[in-house]
Amino acid sequence: MGHNRTLGLLVGGGPAPGINSVISSATIEALNSGFSVRGIQEGFRWLMRGDTSRVRELTIDDVSRIHLRGGSVLGTARDNPTKKEESMVAVTEALDRLGIDHLITIGGDDTALSSSKVAEFTAGRIRTAHVPKTIDNDLPLPAHVPTFGFQTARHVGAELVRNLSNDALSTRRWYVVVAMGRHAGHLALGIGKAAGATLTIIAEEFGPGTISFASICDIVEGSIIKRRAMGQHHGVAVLAEGLVERFDPKELAELQDVERDDHGHIRLAEVDLARKVKVEVQGRMLRRGIKVTLTNKTIGYELRCADPIAFDAAYCRDLGFHAVRFVAEGGSGAMVTMQDGRFVPVRFEEMRTPEGRTRVRMVDVSLEGFKVAREYMLRLEPSDFADAAWVEELAEAGGMTSDELRARFERSTGA
Repeated sequence: MGHNRTLGLLVGGGPAPGINSVISSATIEALNSGFSVRGIQEGFRWLMRGDTSRVRELTIDDVSRIHLRGGSVLGTARDNPTKKEESMVAVTEALDRLGIDHLITIGGDDTALSSSKVAEFTAGRIRTAHVPKTIDNDLPLPAHVPTFGFQTARHVGAELVRNLSNDALSTRRWYVVVAMGRHAGHLALGIGKAAGATLTIIAEEFGPGTISFASICDIVEGSIIKRRAMGQHHGVAVLAEGLVERFDPKELAELQDVERDDHGHIRLAEVDLARKVKVEVQGRMLRRGIKVTLTNKTIGYELRCADPIAFDAAYCRDLGFHAVRFVAEGGSGAMVTMQDGRFVPVRFEEMRTPEGRTRVRMVDVSLEGFKVAREYMLRLEPSDFADAAWVEELAEAGGMTSDELRARFERSTGA
């Protein structure tokens, strides 16, 4: 492989466990292949402004032991150069001044789009490869291939929910937990299933169309009532934050202080869904003379910079290595994936919708994995309304009459 080639590395979007593992393996392989390597701080942020000062040479000593550390030694940012042509011009000119002719980006769907635009804008002069990163696990990979960071986030999230479950048991309370996942419910479902949460609610189970806030509260309230009828006064409900994006626009407009990021997305972490559900359900029960202690908790930021578990540390070494091999051997304009132990590049064009956006991998609720998770949840089910005596017990537990219980919950369960 020739010399006098320069590889740039940058990270975009939110952090995810394993970023440093990719940086480490990509840097080492690139240096061993005759490249010089430059680490670009904070994604595209400074390149968009024509600023090349926040770039540093990377050596093997710099990266040899960072692969087990959480976070990103290069930082990260969400700045989006694809929104304005002048930003793309500034980015490509800055890369040219730095002598970077090969670029590896690490990030989610928005960073993948930015990477593809660099390749397009330079007509292949700068070869690009993208390493898919998101704890949301929602990039368009085959169903059995996770995005890096997901497994660690699920592992750490499950530990947190398990601790909350123990606290709930000890203090006779309920926790309403919201887990990150902008579009898809993979992380919430993975955490809830692994931790044995009382129930997990994801947007995919509702089918297409809008989701009402009231329907989410109905499910949580129904679970509390059923548990009370069984003599249990504690539990944990895990909700996917992406439920918010499916709210009726009128309901969403009522949320105060909703911010949007540079890609135009609602900052879902700023929408306190867990607190809203807590207040609503607690209020419903209290109005019927039943005091239930609910505590709200949002988890996500605790997961993003966790040290990677062994799976992600090893997985990311593969991804970083093959990203360098791909561009070094003339490849460009693709996402780096490992499928059944083999490197498979996925062209950027294959990832996009006809509108040009990156496709989203949703939870397939028809598969056995979801069905198993659903079987171990405790919710009001159609079968709960078949036995009049049991309906009486449920109604008493909820401070309602049997007719009120049926009117409130029977139709929503599909009974």
